[in-house]
Formats: sequence, C-alpha cells, structure tokens
Amino acid sequence: MQYKDYYKIMGLSRNSTQDEIKRAYRKLARKYHPDVSKERDAEAKFKELGEAYEVLKDPQKRAAYDRLGTNWKAGEDFRPPPNWDEGFEFKGGGFAGGDAGAFSDFFEQLFGRAGFRPSGHEPHQFHARGQDTHAKIYVDLEDSVRGTTRNISLSAPEMDAQGHVQVKHRSLNIKIPKGVKPGQHIRLSGQGDPGSGGGKSGDLLLEIAFNAHSLYRVSETDIYLDLPVTPWEAALGAKIKVPTPEGNIDLKIPPNSRQGSKLRLKGRGLPAKTPGDFFVVLQIALPPASTERAKAIYRTMQQELDFNPRLSLGV
Repeated sequence: MQYKDYYKIMGLSRNSTQDEIKRAYRKLARKYHPDVSKERDAEAKFKELGEAYEVLKDPQKRAAYDRLGTNWKAGEDFRPPPNWDEGFEFKGGGFAGGDAGAFSDFFEQLFGRAGFRPSGHEPHQFHARGQDTHAKIYVDLEDSVRGTTRNISLSAPEMDAQGHVQVKHRSLNIKIPKGVKPGQHIRLSGQGDPGSGGGKSGDLLLEIAFNAHSLYRVSETDIYLDLPVTPWEAALGAKIKVPTPEGNIDLKIPPNSRQGSKLRLKGRGLPAKTPGDFFVVLQIALPPASTERAKAIYRTMQQELDFNPRLSLGV
C-alpha cells in the first residue's frame, strides 16, 4: 500500500483554510474532469483529486490524516503507525466508511475500517440534544482482568474563525470494567457535544481495543500463552512456574507432551458471566548444539532413540 500526500495532490500547504481547499478543488475538478479535460490520465487524476478532497474537506478526516505526521513521501510503502487512531474523538453514528470502497487502499485502511463519517454542519435546533461522540482507546489486558480506573487523553478537531482546523485536547478519568472485551463500548453520559437551547449534552462512546501484549493473546474471552519447555520437560513431565495475568502459578506438564499441546485452566480467562479459560500452548525449545559436549549428547540421542518424525509422510 502506498502513502498518498493529499495536500500535494491538491497543490496546497498543510495550513490551508477550508475555503482554500474548496477553491482548489473547484479549479482542479474543471481541469481534470474526464468529460472536458484533454490532460493525459485525466480520469485517474480526477479520481485521485476526489479522494484528496473527501479527506481534506472534512475537519475530522483531515485532523486524523494530519496525525500521521509529515515523515512520509508520496508513493512510498505505508503502514499506519500502531494505535494511530487512539483517543481521536469524532461525531456521528460510528465509523461506516460509506463509499470508501470507491477510493484507494490507503483511504480504506485509514477511513474505511476506522470508518469516519462526516459530522455534518446542521444548524442547531432550539432545545436540541448534543451529538454523541466516539473515540477508540487502548487498554492493557490486565485492565480487563482486574478492572481499574484510568486517565485517558482525547483529541478532537474544531474550526477556528479563520477556517483553520485545530485540535483540542481533554483528559478524563474513566472506569474500565472487569471483563470488557475488544470491540465493546463504554458509554459516558453527558460527555459528548453540548446541547443547544438548554438541551442535554450527548454521550461519549469509547470503543475498547487491547494493546499488544508481550506474553498473551486473546480470543473472545479466552487467553492464550505460548510456553517454551525443554525436550526433557515435555518427554518426562515437569512442574514449572507459569505467568498468568493474575500472577504466577505452578503448572504440571504431563509426560510425553507434544509440540502445540494445549493445557486448559478453566475459568482463568477474561471475567464474564461464563468466564473464559486460560490456555497454555506448549512450544518445545531445542538447546543449541554449540559445544562439543552438546553435540555428543545429540549424537547419543540419534543412536539411542528410534525416532522418525517423518514416518507419517511415508519417507
């Protein structure tokens, strides 16, 4: 996937006003419209221009795009930075992407799956409830296992009097409930947009995602740990200490355990009405034959053990 410099496509600087963006689009749309343009690749350029305008005309999409920074070059390989969308507060009914499929993979990666909808600029009605706002936050697996209170930082775009998009910041203390899963939402009543004419404020909906963990992975309410074991621990059985999100435990490895064997600890996954399970997946680690003594031991094993791991392949 290639990075797209939407400002360069429209011939704009990053501090351009929304009015300047509109004027640039009208000018370039006349130049590249396939029905009238004699420019080479007019259709492709017109489509690229439309995508750039779709992002830069919307203060929310533009502010999110600007968060990627300026250390990218048009056409270079691109992957979004980890958690790039964390704490970005937006309005609307959730990220749907709308006609995102008509645009590039770059657009789809940023705004299709993240799914920005424009906030709209409808005039406030008298005594109207404020809009709900949305943001994604990343929490640690342990936060869900134990439940906790966290301080989060949010940022949201707003337009100044000169038509420039600015980002405002705020922080909130929120309660992370035990057992919350990725994709679930925490609703904070009254923390959305203020109402008009004395109307109530909207709500803030926080979508939960988990930070990548160095030890564990999660599937629904189950937690998995890849556990390295020695060949003799797997073959002879052993009792070893194993980390879990709630602390170390002693685990019995059965004799003759195989690579990839799963040991289940019932009810030690994510808290829930029916708690998830904790699975230990055995990964047999081979000692390196880095010394003459180690090589001699491997040669003895080769001579003494009648073992062919490829027997089922018929070779």
